Amino acid sequence: MEIERINENTVKFFLSYMDIEERGFTREEVWYNREKSEELFWDMMDEINDEAEFEAEGPLWIQVHAKKNGIEVTVTRANTADGQVSESPFGSDDEHDVFHDIEGRSFQSMEDILNATENNVEWMENTFEFNEFENVIQLANRMRHYEAKTSLYFYNNKYYLNVVYDSEQMDDKEKTNMFSVLSEFGVPTKTTIHLLEEYGDIIVESDVFTEIEKFF
Repeated sequence: MEIERINENTVKFFLSYMDIEERGFTREEVWYNREKSEELFWDMMDEINDEAEFEAEGPLWIQVHAKKNGIEVTVTRANTADGQVSESPFGSDDEHDVFHDIEGRSFQSMEDILNATENNVEWMENTFEFNEFENVIQLANRMRHYEAKTSLYFYNNKYYLNVVYDSEQMDDKEKTNMFSVLSEFGVPTKTTIHLLEEYGDIIVESDVFTEIEKFF
């Protein structure tokens, strides 16, 4: 976990999904389970208090940003010098912050805090394993018509393609066709993107098929 003390009343920390898993939580629990979100949050605040001497007391403003490989959280103590609660330091139009009163112990899941980030897009994610890079090249010629975020990794002498797509923008037939094409050249795997980011070598960070077609 990376901790940055912004000022007397504000601290920011970044927690990778690998960090989250090492603490005994899953990505899904953190985003969608209120109790697990709260448990992880208070564990982090205890650790931050020890390392950065930042005590989470009184009302708090909490801002959460979803990153590719983790979450970035900014916490600001809302009390002012005269005991009044300050306004949100993140701006009134920021959809990613929530007011949290420690006295009432009210808390929302990370999903609620993010308020369905990116216009309620429902992202789906799959990872495929390839024995040879040639298989990825051949796949690129078949995937140009599908809208998806892609990244390519090399790990344990094999290639891994991570595919993220908006399930709301694709009907069942399109999803089935895309999955069939991917499975024709690769094998679906349970290897997580977090493991690949931590221990694998990044080959193509984004737009894998576009980049491959530039050179092959």
